[in-house]
This record gives sequence, C-alpha cells and structure tokens, in this order.
Amino acid sequence: MAKYGKKAQEMVEETMEEFKKGELKSGKSGRKVTDRKQAVAIGLSKARKKGAKVPEPQKHA
Repeated sequence: MAKYGKKAQEMVEETMEEFKKGELKSGKSGRKVTDRKQAVAIGLSKARKKGAKVPEPQKHA
C-alpha cells in the first residue's frame, strides 16, 4: 500500500520545481529555502493541509 497519495506526490513535485527555480520561501520569515529536505517537508505540509493522503509528521522526543 502506498505511503503517500497521488495528490501528495504532485504537491511535493510542484514545491520542488519552485525550489529549483529559487522561488520557494519559508512560512513566517519568508526567507528563501536552500535545503532540499526542507523543501520536501514544505510540500508534504501543503499536501496535508489540502487533505491529501500523507502520514502524520514524526514526533521527536
């Protein structure tokens, strides 16, 4: 069974395109994102907000 839904994959793909073009900004501060992992996390977060099939983020203890 797939861990991520099709919509989630599309959202991450769109976010990565923004990242590659240098247009992706982080939430509150609005600073340019320079880390790939952060870009993926932003894409998953956007997908989660739109109701796509994405597992809950891991809680670090």
